[in-house]
Amino acid sequence: MTNNKLNPKVDAFMDKAKKWKDEYEMLRGIIIDTGLTEDFKWMHPCYTLEKKNIVLIHGFKEYCALLFHKGSLMKDPEGILIQQTENVQAARQIRFRNARQIAEMEDTLKAYIQEAIEVEKAGLKVEFKKHTEYSIPEELESKFAEMPDLKTAFEALTPGRQKAYLYYFSQPKQSKTRVSRVEKYVEQILDGKGLND
Repeated sequence: MTNNKLNPKVDAFMDKAKKWKDEYEMLRGIIIDTGLTEDFKWMHPCYTLEKKNIVLIHGFKEYCALLFHKGSLMKDPEGILIQQTENVQAARQIRFRNARQIAEMEDTLKAYIQEAIEVEKAGLKVEFKKHTEYSIPEELESKFAEMPDLKTAFEALTPGRQKAYLYYFSQPKQSKTRVSRVEKYVEQILDGKGLND
């Protein structure tokens, strides 16, 4: 590792890690060698350039990953960047199931991190979808038909509140769960409140 200052909060995170500990340490070493600043955000090691988020280390049950905050703007010549879900617009992951994969990919990872740094230095911005570009779940459309006041109230919400509801209502695979979610928030929408208000 270079002489970049290690963040004590990341040290504590690494010490507490039960799963992916070796993998986290390897990823940390690779990232530190690129000259990024080590920070701790969203309860994970996050690496920044002039206070702008570049890459984050995180773990899940089946894999650990590097998350590139503007990964959608990267070229991805190896075809290894993964969009977590269809609703994730900017970030992309590179996933690992063991330390061997990380060791084998070290040069590639450094190249990807360097590209992420160049994307940030160039000031590139992700064009996010507008709230009007999100599809309205069938179950919410049905409720709008049944209660025109609900549609009026929904359209009066801020774009961010609309987007949060559309995302939340669309997530479940089963229609009955989507119906249940819509029903639960009818009054809140009528009161002009967002999902978390």
